[in-house]
Amino acid sequence: MPSHQRSLTAMPRRTFLSVLGAATLLQCSTSLSGMARAQTPAPEDAAASPFDFDRLTQDMQALAQAPHSPAPQASGFFSDFTYDDYKAVQFNPEQARWRGPDAGFHLHTFHLGWLFAEPVTLFEVQDGMARPMTFTTDDFRYFDRVKDRVPEHDPLPGVAGFRLNAPLNSLDRFDEVIAFLGASYFRAVGRDTGYGLSARGLAINTGLGKPEEFPRFSRFWVERPVPFAREVTVYAALESQSCTGAYRMVIRPGRDTVVDVTARLFFRTEVDQVGIAPLTSMFLFSEKNRADFDDFRPNVHDSDGLAIHRRDGDRIWRPLNNPVRLTESWFVEESPVAFGLMQRDRDFENYQDAVSHYERRPSLLIEPLGDWGRGAVRLVEIPTPLEVNDNIVAFWVPEAKPVPGTMMEFAYRQHWGALPVDPQADIAYVKETRAGAGGVSGVQNTDGTRKFVVDFAGGLLSQLPAQAEVNPVVSLSGGKISVQTLSKIEGEQVWRLVLDVLPETGATVELTAHIAGFGRKLTENWLYQWVTA
Repeated sequence: MPSHQRSLTAMPRRTFLSVLGAATLLQCSTSLSGMARAQTPAPEDAAASPFDFDRLTQDMQALAQAPHSPAPQASGFFSDFTYDDYKAVQFNPEQARWRGPDAGFHLHTFHLGWLFAEPVTLFEVQDGMARPMTFTTDDFRYFDRVKDRVPEHDPLPGVAGFRLNAPLNSLDRFDEVIAFLGASYFRAVGRDTGYGLSARGLAINTGLGKPEEFPRFSRFWVERPVPFAREVTVYAALESQSCTGAYRMVIRPGRDTVVDVTARLFFRTEVDQVGIAPLTSMFLFSEKNRADFDDFRPNVHDSDGLAIHRRDGDRIWRPLNNPVRLTESWFVEESPVAFGLMQRDRDFENYQDAVSHYERRPSLLIEPLGDWGRGAVRLVEIPTPLEVNDNIVAFWVPEAKPVPGTMMEFAYRQHWGALPVDPQADIAYVKETRAGAGGVSGVQNTDGTRKFVVDFAGGLLSQLPAQAEVNPVVSLSGGKISVQTLSKIEGEQVWRLVLDVLPETGATVELTAHIAGFGRKLTENWLYQWVTA
């Protein structure tokens, strides 16, 4: 399996990120200076054909009725590129498509080579007509270790992917907003955040103890933005052994970058499971499992929890784990309002990483558009000893399995950014989850219990005095509670729930808790899974 497709077998994240940003790991910016030269348009004699989303849908439906053809492998001077060779190649920002004084977006591409041998084709759409976008070695900068191996003015057989830059953090420069690279993976950022977790077009048979399919975006059509555009539309053809798909993505950069996705899927064959709006992230350690890592940093993670906003107004917060073995959790829902992998902790002091800046990693919330019906949010957690591995996967599993020969359509809105907790919400949120040896602090624990400390902040609860008549509502399976306390931390608007839990032998302990009072729920639901060794 190619390294860039190891979502469940430890995809090399830091390596992957290093090729996403040409200038820095977190952001790639292009100055507005020197923009007088407009990008040369595609030649008028380039093959043009009518294009719209319905035409793409018809094409992908027809393709699903034919046998699957494996993705072609491009060859050329880049075929033997190593990782270090690939780092020595950068797109030349002066060759950015749409570059000009009235540009709202710049388009850059990623070079073929190293992990990326399957060419992707790009088309520009204008006035309902699509023309191929061509690239040559003149579009890239090649540095010392590879420059002598590169033929001048050589046409390239495609690209590995592309990124879009826009004035995100400042009006005087174009920051990288979204990048598509590898299979159907893509990443985006909001204002003042840097790359972290990924989205995918589709997940097929993920984490089922059998080979997983990795659909790929094989072709992209990008609508040429109008002058000073604030949004851009990207279309994509998705292909895999079992499935084809037509995708439309309307991208609006901002404080929270919003991507409206419509996916129309056609299945050649039956599949055991389809994952809609899949998310991939990394969780190494936090206050729950800090003792397992000899590291100067207090926390290392791209996301710290799974959030689910239920149709009835209830909210779920499930802190992420780095378990001792592969685990999964299912959250059965009826047309949820939203779900996503979040990075709530935004304080540098809690990470102390001046290079990776985990406090700036974006959250990604999926907002279904329309009625998704009955299904489940599935969370898969994979053990990992290193932060270079993506080990968290979450996606929606519809109750109805795909039927070959028919179309499934899903529409959803992605929110990428810091996504702070709503300060106006009337229910408290889980601010932190900590864990450690049970019993009294400073005394050796011999009874085998584990202590869980859950801090709730915000909402009406934070305004109540310490003497308020509020109560924890706790349930568990796979063990029993030996100690349970709830108190307000003196001088803080935080309520702390403490649980000492004794597991059954070999059991996986499932815990749920919230605080109630005055005839109502005062907090979101805290859910936790403790996998004993």
